Amino acid sequence: MSLRPVKRLIQSKPTLEGAGVHLRRAFGFGNTREFDPFLLLDDFRNDVPADYLAGFPWHPHRGIETITYVLAGEVEHGDSLGHQGTIGAGDVQWMTAGSGIIHQEMPKGDAAGRMHGFQLWANLPSAIKMTPPRYQEVQAGDVPVVTDDDGTSARIVCGSFWGAKGPVDGIAADPMYLDVSVPPGRRKRLPIETTRHAFAYVFGGAGKFCNASGPLAVPTEPVAWLDTAPPAEAQDRSLVLFDRGDEVMVQAGDDGIRFLLVSGQPLEEPVAWYGPIVMNTQEQLREAYRDLERGTFLREGRK
Repeated sequence: MSLRPVKRLIQSKPTLEGAGVHLRRAFGFGNTREFDPFLLLDDFRNDVPADYLAGFPWHPHRGIETITYVLAGEVEHGDSLGHQGTIGAGDVQWMTAGSGIIHQEMPKGDAAGRMHGFQLWANLPSAIKMTPPRYQEVQAGDVPVVTDDDGTSARIVCGSFWGAKGPVDGIAADPMYLDVSVPPGRRKRLPIETTRHAFAYVFGGAGKFCNASGPLAVPTEPVAWLDTAPPAEAQDRSLVLFDRGDEVMVQAGDDGIRFLLVSGQPLEEPVAWYGPIVMNTQEQLREAYRDLERGTFLREGRK
């Protein structure tokens, strides 16, 4: 077994999106080759309703999938296919935009004013960029949770892990999307297929990810990794980008650590991206925006 080195530790950055929603972006809208097939990760945890209630009014998507995972509060949604509903704490909405959809997402928060969750964008391969749009909406109770003997637990949104399989299926990049919690002081190895790109996003507690490379200046295990005090830990709102290997190792801090662990098979295809639309060529991108101007953007079922 080979541990995945840590390529970089990235702190998510404050960003304004939609009609004025304050959130933090872990990555996106730049060179996302190292995250392929993923394009963007937004952390929309917020406790101030005035900073999120404006929401994300009607907007288009084509060529991607958006994955919304709610921790607290509610998000009302609707789209051009006539779908509408609400997702709440623990729920997941996996939307395949495919050939094109126009939708809105309006966060409402909970009784305490909290609106917490994440949105991840995954790219679609060129062969199915124009697939018909579809939704996979999963209620919290349908997301399996597996717990190891040491108390480490994982909610499995997508993919197979520790003998359980997540409810979201039929995704081109065959991603694994986990919500992992490691108890205080525990050291844990987590398997990831070698060919995948992978990252972790910490949103509770803190810890160290073993066998890190230069930017973290964390010694590897042969030089007493566990006994060192590295200059930077992976703390709340930190993204850890891993290099190749077949497992990651994490040492939880005094308060434990909770993080998203996401991996996927890279598509290794050209990306032409502007705003909410991601295609393979600039001409395809121009065509998408011409479709918007002409009112021919929605083409469900058309290949």
